[in-house]
Amino acid sequence: MIKRILVTGKFGQLGQSMQKLAQEYPQFDFQFVGRDELDLSQPELVKQKLSHYQFDALINCAAYTAVDKAETEQELADAINHHSVGQLAQVAKDNNALLIHISTDYVFDGQNYKPYQTSDAVKPVNTYGDSKLKGEQAIHTASPSALIIRTSWVYSEFGHNFVKTMLKLGQEREQLNIVADQVGSPTYATDLAVAILEALCCISNQPEEGDSVKIYHFSNEGICSWYDFAKAIFELKEIDCAVNPIGTQDYPAPAKRPHYSVMDKTNIKQAFGISIPYWKDSLAVCLKGLEKQHAK
Repeated sequence: MIKRILVTGKFGQLGQSMQKLAQEYPQFDFQFVGRDELDLSQPELVKQKLSHYQFDALINCAAYTAVDKAETEQELADAINHHSVGQLAQVAKDNNALLIHISTDYVFDGQNYKPYQTSDAVKPVNTYGDSKLKGEQAIHTASPSALIIRTSWVYSEFGHNFVKTMLKLGQEREQLNIVADQVGSPTYATDLAVAILEALCCISNQPEEGDSVKIYHFSNEGICSWYDFAKAIFELKEIDCAVNPIGTQDYPAPAKRPHYSVMDKTNIKQAFGISIPYWKDSLAVCLKGLEKQHAK
């Protein structure tokens, strides 16, 4: 029976989206912790810090996500995304608790021509993706009862993300050059939070199967490029800013990006009966949420 839920990363996009939904799941007792309570940049302290909490499920929403900075902050990215994740997995194992860990499409090299299956070969092309893959591997080594959910292109009403950046730049400039040859699926953090909570409900009502690590993929439905994504933002907000498609080679960045990041989500939909919204529909919901924030 799962009752007590400990959620890390309470100030991140997903952590804040989880908090927004928590009251809709009164069967669970949630406790959210941030960096002050649990600093994942110090893996050696994770077990000690977690000893102060009691939980039946541990949801790790915390991560190092600065893709370009990771190229020069490799040790920090590795500490947060790899070594601390291994410690979280071991604590979950020791406490007979379920671990839900959020991973990334960047574990793949982006060379596919069809949506990635959870069983497809992994081959990160940057430091961030490598650190996240090592985190997945650390969970497998510890072997708790765990769900690894890979997601992509996360945005929300909270924090820093592509949607909020485009809204700001669209108001400041007459035109923008946006990469058009990187293709994937945006993920509205609230939809991901719903998927996690619905998975928890299903698991809580099922008999225990013992320790196992299962991998799932989640993003919104549909496929687009960053160029398509920016165009949709401006169209929905009626922002008069021209968007010019450019190639990756015209936008040099410290970290290499996969060109194709689309993931097959069949397994998570079948396992938990989850219905996933189309990306443009969820984008419209997020934009309305941002309007309400600004109106306060």
